[in-house]
Amino acid sequence: MFEIIQKTVNINTLKLIIFASIFYTLCAFIIYFIEPNNFENPFIGFWWVMTTVTTVGFGDYSPVTNAGKVFGLFLYLTGIGLIGIILGKVVNAFNLYNRLKGEGKLNYNGQNHYVLVGWSSKAKKTLDEILLNEHKNNNIVLIDQLDKTPIDHEKVHYIHGDPTSYEVLNKANILKSNSVIIFASESEDELFLDGKSLLVASAIESYGIEHNRDIYTIVEMVREKHVKMFNHVKIDEFIPSNDAFPFLMAKSTLHHGSSQLFRQLLSKRYGDDLWKINPNPSWKTYRDAFNDLRDKGANLISADNDLGIIRRIDDEIPKDVGLYIICDKKTYHSIQNT
Repeated sequence: MFEIIQKTVNINTLKLIIFASIFYTLCAFIIYFIEPNNFENPFIGFWWVMTTVTTVGFGDYSPVTNAGKVFGLFLYLTGIGLIGIILGKVVNAFNLYNRLKGEGKLNYNGQNHYVLVGWSSKAKKTLDEILLNEHKNNNIVLIDQLDKTPIDHEKVHYIHGDPTSYEVLNKANILKSNSVIIFASESEDELFLDGKSLLVASAIESYGIEHNRDIYTIVEMVREKHVKMFNHVKIDEFIPSNDAFPFLMAKSTLHHGSSQLFRQLLSKRYGDDLWKINPNPSWKTYRDAFNDLRDKGANLISADNDLGIIRRIDDEIPKDVGLYIICDKKTYHSIQNT
């Protein structure tokens, strides 16, 4: 019996839909011809057919003649079984979708997302931190060669495959991404990690050039001396893999308690945070911006990566510059809405 049901559910979906549509429409016309006074038009007949086979049974329409009741019995035996097969196809479709998504075989069609290449403990921490950013589109596409997605989250889409493959990059919709972050593996010889990152970065740059798109790329570097090897590849940012730890240790040693300050700036989990804003059109100089932001409860600290604007406070704010401020989430949203 189970094999019969399984074979039935495996019927071609298109053929099943066409057959079911014809069958239910035909049944609507049959009940209309059997009881034209009770079922005033074929649409009402179709309404009764669908409420019957879906076992909703509102009771607003029902056969009153013997012929109509016999036809109703026929519909119970055939129509309900047919709708059961359709529901089975729907369940199968959902199961197939979830399996293919978990195995990383589905394309990602969104845009302005973040692409993470390579799964590691650092990638996991980065992913968690991005997901905490509620003020931005924080959908993430992860590319790796694991058999199954390592994380189950509604905003994380997994792509299985070689990140140097154009087909895989296309599946991740990398041309419409916000940025791409390449992580070093944790399971290979340290000597070859940066070489692998270089290969992936080269493939991404080549793919972008082929489609005339500039892809913002951030690369984790295991050995800083290897940075010069990336000179012929367009990399927007290098993040040293291990440099931050000794620097933070030194700062904490020299200035007790300073690690708490860095933790706040590095993570959304703690107190005030670092935010990027666009200049208000009413601000002409950095002093205008500094005073206005101070009055609103925020500290202006830099223009893009320039931390020295405090010494040029009366300089005009250039066009297309991004200003970095420190404040809490509520103040940030207040500034964004003004």
